[in-house]
Amino acid sequence: MRGEWGLVLAALAAVVISGPASAETTGNRVKTANGVLEGAVNAETGVRIFKGVPFAEPPVGELRWKPPMPPKDWTGVRKADKFGPSAMQLPVFGDIVTSSRASGMSEDCLYLNVWTPAASDKERLPVLVYFYGGGFAAGDGSEPRYDGESMARKGIVTITVNYRLGVFGFLAHPELTVESPNHASGNYGLLDQSAALQWVSKNIAAFGGDPHRVTIAGESAGSFSVSAQMASPLSKKRIAGAIGESGALFGPTLHAGSLADAEKNGAAFAREIKAGSLAALRAIPAQQLLEDTRPNPFRFGVIVDGYFLPKPAADIYAAGEQAHVPLLAGWNGEEMNAGAVLFGAAPTRENLTKSLQTLYKDRAADAIKVYAAAEDANVQAVATDLASDRFIGYGTWKWLDLHGQTGSKPTYRYLYVHPRPGETGAHHAGEIDYAMGNLALSKGYAWTDADRKVSATMQDYFANFIKNGDPNGPGVPAWPAANQGPIVRLMRLDVESRAEEEPHRDRYLFLDSVNAGGR
Repeated sequence: MRGEWGLVLAALAAVVISGPASAETTGNRVKTANGVLEGAVNAETGVRIFKGVPFAEPPVGELRWKPPMPPKDWTGVRKADKFGPSAMQLPVFGDIVTSSRASGMSEDCLYLNVWTPAASDKERLPVLVYFYGGGFAAGDGSEPRYDGESMARKGIVTITVNYRLGVFGFLAHPELTVESPNHASGNYGLLDQSAALQWVSKNIAAFGGDPHRVTIAGESAGSFSVSAQMASPLSKKRIAGAIGESGALFGPTLHAGSLADAEKNGAAFAREIKAGSLAALRAIPAQQLLEDTRPNPFRFGVIVDGYFLPKPAADIYAAGEQAHVPLLAGWNGEEMNAGAVLFGAAPTRENLTKSLQTLYKDRAADAIKVYAAAEDANVQAVATDLASDRFIGYGTWKWLDLHGQTGSKPTYRYLYVHPRPGETGAHHAGEIDYAMGNLALSKGYAWTDADRKVSATMQDYFANFIKNGDPNGPGVPAWPAANQGPIVRLMRLDVESRAEEEPHRDRYLFLDSVNAGGR
């Protein structure tokens, strides 16, 4: 299934909290557990910005394909005024800009960025940690759409995190498993994220943040990451809230496979590139290794490794073993286009029926009932819904549904339907600029007052949730929790946002039965 969804992704081109460190903050200098950082100050807003902060040792040489190690201490003052390098990646998505602000691209990539409105370390402001999307094959914490300045102006210490990608972040191999004290391999990118959360626990008080009020968020692969961090015993106690935009570790997309299968895949890859040992693999220059993955940049992904993920996410959530925190999540109206399920055929009822028969075989009759088109004119919309559900909608729905049943905290569900200027639907990743308040940084769109209104509403919802575990607050329509009461309700995010009863539950129950409960 990973190969199938790799092609779909390509077609789009996703412990107890430790005490704070001894904290000293003076102007734009901050003393962390590893040394003093000097950032920059936005004179207009007062937001202090610290870029390229190391949260782990560079994962190079013998540290390639090992869990992240704590960063080494430094003496003197370390400048934190430039974004670090992006993780090694191929240009697989046209909307991901990794070179305009990052300091190049390197295997040495484990850096984070902090925007803080706090004037001193005496404050205890809520914290947002944001993980970028990109199918676990691309993305970068310096992308303008993730910029933390706007959220910081809302009174939130905001952090973006780089993590390893592709073969560097997710290769599993029998020799790696043998050398690991945890008898696990792969998932290094997720372990990087977990290490960043450990860094936050130790250091964020020095930036005026509250280590006990950390909300994690992400879009696409970043949202998958949020669902994984909530499930992992390594991270779940460091999280106070979670936001997921389009994606979770349920269903076929970016599905977490088994360690055994991932080891076979890794061993096969090593044979293909004629690397006869782990030492030979580690000796390959990073750029060459990256080029070796060009035939399929999505070949390596999240696995149930027995360590970071002790068992499938669906089993963890079903048992109520995930982080019991408020969850705000949802997806967009057009996550995938109709062509992904019509296979290039014209949008007619006959062709939709053929596609459903191909996709669901002996379950086709059930599929036709829940994805029904009254006439040919409706087929484009129905096929778009089907493609979007298969790609992202179902998995995110399952996450919300399970966590709402077993997580003991409120869940808040949205459907984002506002298109960017010049677009006909709310496409995958189209909401990020709005949610983070970064329309002004996203070039190439003729933003209107309607766009700015949507952004103000969505950002207010996110900011309220980060501060209080509840998106509700002054000036925005009331957003009821999805898991409290007999009727599931969601927020339809648009120019005029409104709460409404859940539509199309029958679609997700059908897909749930096909996908064996999200596994």
